[in-house]
This record gives sequence, C-alpha cells and structure tokens, in this order.
Amino acid sequence: MADSDLEKPTKVRRRKALAGDGRLAMAPDAAAIPAWTLARAPTINDVARLAKVSKKTVSRVINRSPHVHDTTRTVVDAVVARIGYVPSPQARGLAINRSFLLGLIYDNPNAQYIVNVQGGILEACHREGFELVVHPCRQVAPGFLAEVKAFIQRQNLDGVILIPPLSEDAALVALLRAIGCPYMRLMSVPLDEPSAMVLHTDRTAAAEVGAHLAQLGHTKVALITGPQRYRSTHERREGFLAALAERGVTVPDAWILEGLYTFETGEKRGMELLTAADRPTAIFASNDEMAAGVYRAAFRLGIPIPRDLTVVGFDDTPLSSRMCPALSTVRLPIHDMGKLAADRLIARINGGDAGRSQPLTVTPRLVVRESSAPPL
Repeated sequence: MADSDLEKPTKVRRRKALAGDGRLAMAPDAAAIPAWTLARAPTINDVARLAKVSKKTVSRVINRSPHVHDTTRTVVDAVVARIGYVPSPQARGLAINRSFLLGLIYDNPNAQYIVNVQGGILEACHREGFELVVHPCRQVAPGFLAEVKAFIQRQNLDGVILIPPLSEDAALVALLRAIGCPYMRLMSVPLDEPSAMVLHTDRTAAAEVGAHLAQLGHTKVALITGPQRYRSTHERREGFLAALAERGVTVPDAWILEGLYTFETGEKRGMELLTAADRPTAIFASNDEMAAGVYRAAFRLGIPIPRDLTVVGFDDTPLSSRMCPALSTVRLPIHDMGKLAADRLIARINGGDAGRSQPLTVTPRLVVRESSAPPL
C-alpha cells in the first residue's frame, strides 16, 4: 500500500445524527474503509485519519468529554466501531492526563484472598477501560512508605486500593492524601470518610459462628485467631466470644491461640489443641486456610470430622466447599468487595460519587456444611 493511500479523501454518506435533533452528521461508508485496517490492529492514528480529526479529538470522544460537538462524536464513534479500534490506556489518557491504571497494594499472606479481591477489581477495570497494577510489599520493612510512594509515582497511578492490614495503616493513608492519590480501603471497622471505604461486618459474622456452635451443644470450644496487627482479628474474636458468652459458654485463654492466616499455622495450632489431655470438641479458625490446617492436624491424629470435632472457618474461599467433609464457614464476598471498591474509585476519579455519605457495606453470612455436628 502506498503512503499516499492514507491521504485519499474518505467517501462519506449523509445520515441523521443519533441524537434525533434534526442535524446531519457525516459517517464513513463501509466501502470507504481501507482494506489495510483488517491486516493489523487499528490505532488511534487510523481513527484520526479516517474521521479527519486530531488524535486529541479522538481521545476526547473515547473518554466522553463534553467538549466535543455531537456531529464530530458521531463520526468518530462510527469509525471506531467500523474498524474495531480498542483504545489503549495511554491513548485514552492523551487528552486528559490520565494513565487509566489502578494499583492494588497489599501485604497479605493469604494468596486466595488476593486472587479473589483481584478478580473483582479486574472485573470493574475491564468494564471501565482501566488496567490493574499489583504491588506486594512488607509493611514492617524499612522505607515502606517511600517504596509505596515511588511505586505510585513511577506508574502514574490514577488511584489505589488497599486491603488489610495496609488499609488500616494511618501513615500510609496520610501519604496518599499528601500526594493527592485517590484510594479505597477494604475495612472491618470504619476508619475513614465513608466514600473511601468498603466495610465488611466481621464482628456480626463471627457472632453467628459462636451462636451456631452453642446451638449445636458445644461447650468445649477453641479459637484460632489471625495476627494481632489485623483489626479483623479483634473483630472476629470479640464477636465470637461475646456470642458464646451470651449463651453461657466460656472459652479458656489456653484455647485462644494466634495464627497467621496461613495453612501452616492452622495445622500447628490445631496440633497443639488436639494433642492436649483435654481437647475441644469444636474449633473456630478465623479463615479457611487455617481451618484446612486444622483438618490436616485432625487427620494426622485420627480424629474424624465432624463426628469427634467440628471445624468452622471464615471467608468461604473455593477451597472450603471442596474439602472433605465440606467446611462450614463464613461467606465473605471478597470478589464483590474488590469490585465495589474499584467501581467507586473509578467513579471518584471520573469526578462523580464523591459525595456519598455512607460507606459501601457487605455483610458476611455463615454457611453451614458437613463439618458441623453436635458433640458426642
């Protein structure tokens, strides 16, 4: 194809504008779209040439800027649809100084949690034309805040999403405010302005677990908590113990053990509880990974679940329904939380949804499966 072919006038046909206001708009005729557009992925330059506008105008149309005439918008939209142009984040940001990149910043040992929340964020990003950049880090590392700041500025992020425990870090949130980076926090307690939070009511959900075990008749109950630096750990612990106490069940301090939300610590703590001379008949592990570790400890010791031991987890990850027996657990809609956070963050970036007076709230619910049974 000669370069001159690109400069040839595009044949057009006249048609009524979609707005229905009587004005006429010029749109490309199907026969006028050059065959070369089918041989490779079309670019923003192709759209600009065929629509006879600047790249900046194309970018404004793609981003639904109000500063574009309806006639021009109709022509550009027709070209985009006809040649199958898919804008890149860089092209979309040309006219409005955006990267169309969100960041997920985390320090969380639970891989399944990360996968689930990331899936929800990606669903929202895909629909809105954003991309996601993931950044694992260590909250206790020297230079942690400087590292996060460098990451945000290096990637030119439009906003970030924080999950526990980073979402509970006041110094990190102060940094984001100082550099003008919009953010959303996934939280178990309200610690910020409502529009910047997705709240999950862990205390209420853990209370359901306590009520469930008491109703089954368990009086010898143990708890494996998460790390003490997580606020969710305290919310789940307090809700669980309070519900048991209301029903006359007390958990001995020796049966309240700290885990790290990992399979390995669940197994270790399970072994400690189940090899004692007097062992519990029910264990609430504060997430599914640790509950799976308790399963392994019980298997190694020849303790059948649920005949001799009831086990309940928290999160309802895909693992829980695939275990044998299937695990009773609290369904925390992690995927939905990620999606809600990304939806609101993108809305804030786009200049809307900033005045919401209430946080987005999700309510976890207990799902009773085969690992629950009355004590013998």
